[in-house]
Amino acid sequence: MKKKHSRGDHEFNPETLALGYGYDPALSEGAVKPPVFLTSTFQFDSAQHGKEFFEIAYGLREKEPGEVPGLIYSRLNNPNLQIFEQRMAAWDRTEAAAAFASGMAAISTTCLALLRPGDKVLTSAPIYGGTHFLFEHILPRYGIEAIQVPTSVNTPTLMGQLARELGGVRMLFLETPANPSNAMVDIAAVSALARQLSKESGEKVITAVDNTFLGPVFQRPAACGADLIIYSATKFIGGHSDLIAGVVTGSEALMKEILTFRTILGTMAAPFTGWMLLRSLETLSIRMRRQSKNAQALAKLLAAQPQVRRVNYPTLLPEGSQERAIYEAQCTGPGSLISFEIEGGEAAAFAMLDRFEVFRLAVSLGGTESLVEHPMTMTHADVPPEQLEAIGVTPGLIRMSVGIEHLSDLQRDLLHALEG
Repeated sequence: MKKKHSRGDHEFNPETLALGYGYDPALSEGAVKPPVFLTSTFQFDSAQHGKEFFEIAYGLREKEPGEVPGLIYSRLNNPNLQIFEQRMAAWDRTEAAAAFASGMAAISTTCLALLRPGDKVLTSAPIYGGTHFLFEHILPRYGIEAIQVPTSVNTPTLMGQLARELGGVRMLFLETPANPSNAMVDIAAVSALARQLSKESGEKVITAVDNTFLGPVFQRPAACGADLIIYSATKFIGGHSDLIAGVVTGSEALMKEILTFRTILGTMAAPFTGWMLLRSLETLSIRMRRQSKNAQALAKLLAAQPQVRRVNYPTLLPEGSQERAIYEAQCTGPGSLISFEIEGGEAAAFAMLDRFEVFRLAVSLGGTESLVEHPMTMTHADVPPEQLEAIGVTPGLIRMSVGIEHLSDLQRDLLHALEG
């Protein structure tokens, strides 16, 4: 399937590309869907081809115009991964993509590929607990320092001040909406800051965005100037809670470095995982839109309950506020993650979590099933409590990932859990 239609030369929408782009049935006996390429190695047509494939794979020469890198070994390339990567890059409107064994493999490989000892990362906060651990405990072993900046409308300004005071900043890392607070960061403003810092320092400052919560359906950071878009593909992209994967998309230049590290570190996704991601990508838009529709109704229901102190969800942001303006500028939908704080602290939160009958008490998010969890003692347990409290993650906070169940059942279950 081509990227553009012959009639009027119009580029296909991502929902259409997700069903055919990057795959030629003629190469697989006419199979409408790509088969699973469960092989570790690929046979060369000739010794010359083998030589040429390795020259490109190891960066010994640049590709010739129109030259397609040949298949060598599934740690380097595999049809299932390549088709998925082409479709993800098309969805994000970026030049290239790379699939990984997990979201954390995607983030850690990206950081190791692009950062050096002495470099600094400015990161929005809160962020996912695993990312927080990487930045706080792993990267410092390699001389890379991460400094947290609270997520707010002032994040770009604060990052600019810090970057100029500290020097050596090489990456601005955002998670927006934030996990689990749903706070927004202005991607366009941070990307503009990175470009300005690059000019001032003479070295590239990278804007990387963890787009797991809303992307690629409701938010496309590349359109806001971001250099790299990162996902835990385990979540919405996989969408069925039956695989672990990650993906990064971005420019050819940056992805070339990341792919080199992926090859050597061996952090790529397995072929069968690539095939499952292709399956899931076909229904991504449908699933995320149904989940978001359910979530909007539940957020409104929660906001009306007297025992609920606050609800963190994009459609509930005050009209005319700066955060609402950020949301409306960079997002096309609110997604399906809700966090809310109830009266009574941890004891009340635990009692509520134990009363759900449709929602499952489990971590992760973005699957077809609805999930609830307690961030302070579960997904963000490694973050010091005082840091969590400062960013609104309290003992009474519950995070909810809304699935595709019938809305009336979810509403009834939520009221039952709230009222006891």
